[in-house]
Amino acid sequence: MAEYTLKLRRYNPESGEAPFWEEFQIELEPHRSVLEGILKVKAEIDGSVGIRCSCRAAICGSCGVRINGRAGLACHTHLGHAADSGVHADGRTITVEPMGNMPILKDLIVDMDAVHWKKIQRVTPWLINKEPVPEREYIVPHENMVDVTQTMACIQCGACVSDCLSMEVDPLFVGPAASARAYRFVGDPRDAEQYERVKDLAEDRHGIYDCTHCFNCIEACPKGVAPMSQIMRLRRVAGADHGIVDRNNGHRHEQAFVTLVKEGGLLHEAELLPRSYGGDSWFGKFHPAAGQELLSSLPVITTALLRGKVTPKGVLAPHKLPKDALAAVQAITEKVERRRPRNELNLYITGYDDSPGAGDGDVHPLAADGDAMTSAPGPNPHRPTSASESESA
Repeated sequence: MAEYTLKLRRYNPESGEAPFWEEFQIELEPHRSVLEGILKVKAEIDGSVGIRCSCRAAICGSCGVRINGRAGLACHTHLGHAADSGVHADGRTITVEPMGNMPILKDLIVDMDAVHWKKIQRVTPWLINKEPVPEREYIVPHENMVDVTQTMACIQCGACVSDCLSMEVDPLFVGPAASARAYRFVGDPRDAEQYERVKDLAEDRHGIYDCTHCFNCIEACPKGVAPMSQIMRLRRVAGADHGIVDRNNGHRHEQAFVTLVKEGGLLHEAELLPRSYGGDSWFGKFHPAAGQELLSSLPVITTALLRGKVTPKGVLAPHKLPKDALAAVQAITEKVERRRPRNELNLYITGYDDSPGAGDGDVHPLAADGDAMTSAPGPNPHRPTSASESESA
């Protein structure tokens, strides 16, 4: 047994009082979960503590909270690990508060319907069948189902939504959970509206190009869904596969990044904006759209100049790499561009458990050149798999 201090964020809207912190002393084994500690407080000290939970086995996703400032499942976090995280100097205090970016109903309970589920509904979270529908099972190639298994692992806990920095700035952002859910069907060959789905999310000013690549959702997810990776996949499908030139200039912005690094080895920020709006070349700055965007950005540019974030010399004469370093960068980009068409297979790669070298870091036959992906026990990767079998897997 060990002594721990649970510092809980309390809030009761019916009382009319502001949120406050309250500490509770408990004794439990270090391997017990933070959820067990909270339930012990509720059962033995203060029955008014509000916490949502169900399975207690990291399956239902109900007990999502922020522990020591980071989102996670209370049932999936050991007391000992949380206390030893280094957040508190005494090594036994654990801070627990409700998840972020969602309204608080009471104490540690947030309104998932108001944000999380509303955004999930936004992306049409169901399959739209291709016509004609087969009379019997729809047989799906195994590699196609492997592609979406990562997003299927989502338990809808909302941890990624809680820690999303983009949603803090723009609450209308579709968010990481909904984007991952969208890829679940965009990557499914049975869906009839892949183009419509990605075009909708690409054109939306609060869609897939609103992500700032902070990686918080990847770190917060307890199931390895990696929502930011799914957002990047949606972007590739929209821009590279369907050639969607979105009104947000998201795809053109990415192209400008690649071109500038390829040409100079480093990013030239002064060229990025005009190329994103006026065309991916030096002449892009003379396009009317680029000029209009530059004018609208003058207040930001002026502030950056006054604070020393940008200098006239840096704009007119950007830093240049030595010739040998630039040649090395260009060699890397050329090698990537020569690759055969990409494979979107994710972490959940499967193969025979009795195949030679299975589980020993063997390269999956579906991997692109140079992309080593470890296989794990499972069905034959080349045998067509029925939809029901894949879903149950």
